[in-house]
Amino acid sequence: MENLRKCGNCLLPETYETLVIDDDGKGCNMCKTSKFKNEGIDWAKRKLMLDGVIEKYRGKYDYDCIVPFSGGKDSTYTLYYLLKEYKIKPLVVRFNHGFMRSNHEKNVEIVLKKMGADFINFTPNWKVVKKLMWEAFSRKTDFCWHCHTGIYSYPLQVALKYNVPLILWGEPLAEMSAYYTYEDNIIEWEDEEKFNMVRNLGITADDMWGMINTPEDPVDKRDLYPFTYPKLADLKKMDYYSVCLGSFIPWDYKANTKIIMDELGWTGDVLEGVPDSINKEFAKIECWMQGTRDYIKYLKRGYSRVTQLTNFEIRNDRMSTAEAQEWIDNFEGRKPQSLKIFLEYMGITEEEFNATISKFVVPPFAPDFDNIKEGEKVHDMDEWYRENNTK
Repeated sequence: MENLRKCGNCLLPETYETLVIDDDGKGCNMCKTSKFKNEGIDWAKRKLMLDGVIEKYRGKYDYDCIVPFSGGKDSTYTLYYLLKEYKIKPLVVRFNHGFMRSNHEKNVEIVLKKMGADFINFTPNWKVVKKLMWEAFSRKTDFCWHCHTGIYSYPLQVALKYNVPLILWGEPLAEMSAYYTYEDNIIEWEDEEKFNMVRNLGITADDMWGMINTPEDPVDKRDLYPFTYPKLADLKKMDYYSVCLGSFIPWDYKANTKIIMDELGWTGDVLEGVPDSINKEFAKIECWMQGTRDYIKYLKRGYSRVTQLTNFEIRNDRMSTAEAQEWIDNFEGRKPQSLKIFLEYMGITEEEFNATISKFVVPPFAPDFDNIKEGEKVHDMDEWYRENNTK
């Protein structure tokens, strides 16, 4: 494996999408956008903008807004903030990707009962989901197509059905990439342009139906509706306003998580391949396939969730570059136990998995499949659904 060039400050590697490392190697565009977020934005003015948005839509519809909600740290904080700050009446909408962990479901129950909100929970057809996972993995190595398209399209469909034009999401993409930045966008929208650029891998629901529907094993086209972005004309007719809360208030994962833990009793959990010291503070704990998704990223690009999490800590002056590098060296790139379950779902061997990944590796990184350490089994793995009822 060739050494990857990394930002000398935040340690993001050159294989990170949208990253541009400075010529001297001491910084990058992500460091700059973080600095702009912290120093170049009048957040008090942004908050007044949000006040105006809330009042524009308050009390005019059956619900004041739609809050897309997984129950993870970001969507939980979004719901908490909106209810506490504005005392609005939201409709909480969850697209259930099918891999929700038991501790996470307890969080959802506790949060909704303590906060008090109407809740719609939708879970798509598992047999169709498996087909979508395989098609997206084999074509793009990203088996989460059904999740990302469903999360960002289904709440818009509910908004149309209930005629609720205001949709308030949580974290802005500007926190994680340079597709959208705090400098370039005053307000970050969740719209069709972003959906097609970064959410659906360039594969529409119609495209996907054409890929998975066969004479031997037909799929009802209506099964792809939950993954279909609504028609722009219908959204405009409703005068929709679909934006990220993090465009109006400064987003801080760690601070937000502490608030929902203290105020709501939300609890963290362990995540495959991530050290416990950051696991329970702000890791993505709601999906039992997350470890495998992170592992695929490592095999393709030479970094994974530990790099991403320590990157946030560095940019928020809570960790030194040297400390972050130590965590990366000790934890990055372990083979997750959940990979066995993924292979079972897809009906393939690990050799076939590796062969597919090899086609999409981003140079100069080159994975060494034969010398990857295996990660530990997490506490709730025996509860996860097994296609063949094996443990």
